[in-house]
Amino acid sequence: MNKPEDAKTREQLLPYGRQWIDEEDIAAVVNVLRGDFVTQGPAIAAFERALAERVGARYAVAFSNGTAALHGACFAAGIGPGDEVITSPITFLASSNCVLYCGGRPVFADIRLDTSNIDPDAIAGQITERTRAIIPVDFAGQPAEMDRIMALAKERGLVVIEDAAHALGASYDGRPVGSLADMTMFSFHPVKHITTGEGGVIVTDNDTYYERLLLFRNHGMTRDPEKLLANDGPWYYEMHELGYNYRITDIQAALGLSQLGKLDRFVELRRSIARTYTEAFAGMEGLVVPYQHPKANSSWHLYVLRWEPERFRGTRREIFESLREENIGVNVHYIPVYRQPYYRRLGYDAKACPNAERYYESAITLPLFPKMTPEDVRDVIRAVRKVYERFAIL
Repeated sequence: MNKPEDAKTREQLLPYGRQWIDEEDIAAVVNVLRGDFVTQGPAIAAFERALAERVGARYAVAFSNGTAALHGACFAAGIGPGDEVITSPITFLASSNCVLYCGGRPVFADIRLDTSNIDPDAIAGQITERTRAIIPVDFAGQPAEMDRIMALAKERGLVVIEDAAHALGASYDGRPVGSLADMTMFSFHPVKHITTGEGGVIVTDNDTYYERLLLFRNHGMTRDPEKLLANDGPWYYEMHELGYNYRITDIQAALGLSQLGKLDRFVELRRSIARTYTEAFAGMEGLVVPYQHPKANSSWHLYVLRWEPERFRGTRREIFESLREENIGVNVHYIPVYRQPYYRRLGYDAKACPNAERYYESAITLPLFPKMTPEDVRDVIRAVRKVYERFAIL
């Protein structure tokens, strides 16, 4: 192992995530800007078709962002006042906020401490007569145990909306994420596997969900002659539901379609970096590298290294700040959602899920994105080893 004095501090901060835009992507966007449609045009449908095919789904409906897509999925599933939806506390706020938007109540089931994904046994323990749906989260790019979750949902008559914001390009039991749940959401934020700037999508095989998603993202409005209750002329449209303006643009879709062609390369680069990290940190007592479920093939959105508190002199904050002092842009994913002040005001217990709490106390996310150079990766490893030697109780 390197001595602390051998580890040199980077000159500039390395972020935990970053997009990779090339000239092909730029040309695709410029082509749309020079055309007739910058929104509500053919690029959106082309992107949706290509994405649906890529993940093994019949339909894809693109939205302005991943949160809007989850909101649309809850609407399509019929979530309303009095309904409960079970999800993970270790996730971004959108995974549960989408339930609140529809008047439902999120219920948090604890995670497995090894995978950091929602525990199917904990889900089963939270199901009541009011439960309507489950939103499993594919944390860090590793799919949740979708075979067990889908079997449980089928037995109890529940809808499964897979939050795969982290997991485009991943698979579970040999099947691509996107072909496993009733509906699946992917995100196209710049730190994700591909980007449209902002954007999200729901993929599904269900005709009814597909039609409701289309309606919801466009004000609840339709021009389809077969769905109109009246028809005053060729200009006529009707609003059938209280929808939202959650449309994505052709500019974004063109970028997404170009990026989609690079997905396999991006995912393989992420996997390669993750393997390098795991090999580098093996045997460092007190550091817990990410565990991979034998049925899961992660697409590695995040690499979360856990620092077991009892094995270090300093606090997690001190370790975090020391890594930042080395210009390594570490982060923490995530604060358990039920700890948020808004959720506390709704009556949620600040320490509802013991495994989620233990995870949160020890988690630090390392930089991981396809455009990282070998030197970037070495800088992260050097910094972790330097900080480890400073704080570890050896």
